Amino acid sequence: MAVLWIAVLLAALTLGGFFAGRMRALQTAGGDPRLLHSLPSYSGTLVAMATLLPALILYVLVVVFRADPVLQIVVTVVGALIGLALSLRLIARDFRARNAVEAGIKGLLIAAASLAILTTIGIVLSLVFNTIEFFRLYPITKFFFGTEWTPSFGGGSELGILPLLWGTLYISFIALAVAVPIGLFAAIYLSEYAKRSVRGVVKPLLEVLAGIPTIVYGLFALLTVGPFLLSIFGPAGPTAAFADGGWMHAGTAVMTAGLVMGIMLIPFVSSLSDDIINAVPQSLRDGSYGLGATKSETIKQVVLPAALPGIVGAVLLAASRAIGETMIVVLGAGAAARLSMNPFEAMTTVTAKIVSQLTGDADFASPEALVAFSLGMTLFILTLGLNIFALYIVRKYREQYE
Repeated sequence: MAVLWIAVLLAALTLGGFFAGRMRALQTAGGDPRLLHSLPSYSGTLVAMATLLPALILYVLVVVFRADPVLQIVVTVVGALIGLALSLRLIARDFRARNAVEAGIKGLLIAAASLAILTTIGIVLSLVFNTIEFFRLYPITKFFFGTEWTPSFGGGSELGILPLLWGTLYISFIALAVAVPIGLFAAIYLSEYAKRSVRGVVKPLLEVLAGIPTIVYGLFALLTVGPFLLSIFGPAGPTAAFADGGWMHAGTAVMTAGLVMGIMLIPFVSSLSDDIINAVPQSLRDGSYGLGATKSETIKQVVLPAALPGIVGAVLLAASRAIGETMIVVLGAGAAARLSMNPFEAMTTVTAKIVSQLTGDADFASPEALVAFSLGMTLFILTLGLNIFALYIVRKYREQYE
């Protein structure tokens, strides 16, 4: 309730400050805005900013120190009134209100950028400190080169990351094998072949896939794709005669998660590739047509080579998205940490084990809980490396067209 009252009061004071500052500027100029250095609206904006920003800062402080609601309202309103009064005293005919407003907006932008940077630094430091603490309790060589993952909060855990990395890369590979061809072909069709009316319908429908929550994809994998694959490759499926009892024995498997994750990545690859292909100048296509090339030859020999660096970057960004996926893996791939080449067996990934290790009443002083931060740090470095490599590829080989 206090938050609602504070919001209403601040909105009223800020709006009142804007009109008060504007009227004050006009009064100092005798009603003629041409005599002012800045437009009256700049003076009103300055007073509104001076009313709102100090009040918000004071409100954050009183909330941090857990003041009672009445004190929150009083301190916030007093801060707003002080800012309103002091800023109104500054308004004069020769006052450079526009410069002050632009400086204030610049300060807000710098603060927003700094907040984003500090948040990133805080995330990295939290991972680093907990990772260091984990390696004090568990050998680093066993973590990076161990082939068994059997955590036990009672002691004697084997926390080798190799099975988790293998499952992560295996599922991501299958997902990219599904998403890249379909997404790239869809992008080529939409940018080179489809009519504008068709493109206006198909492209939004394709991008609807990007707005579906990943938990829905996970349920789709668990309830639809898994049973469908099991009916084909399972012990009772038509392919059972080619394998001893069938290749697949449960609906949760690498193939299940990989196929569904690939469907999820299709709009990601398609949208980025479509934008990159459309960025290729029409003059290159016209030149190819002028030399007698067909449309398919132009796409294959001119358009795609020119767009290839951007497409490679899009694929690498999609790979980093696949590596960080969790819910589809939890519901579609199972929870078995194993090193196997069989895509019809259950496996798990780094992100899934991060969730499982921090679920329940975990003792954060134990290596079984702290290992989640080491897994997160490894995943962070892996995805960061992929993103940097993608940006390097795009910038190094990108053609500069006029």
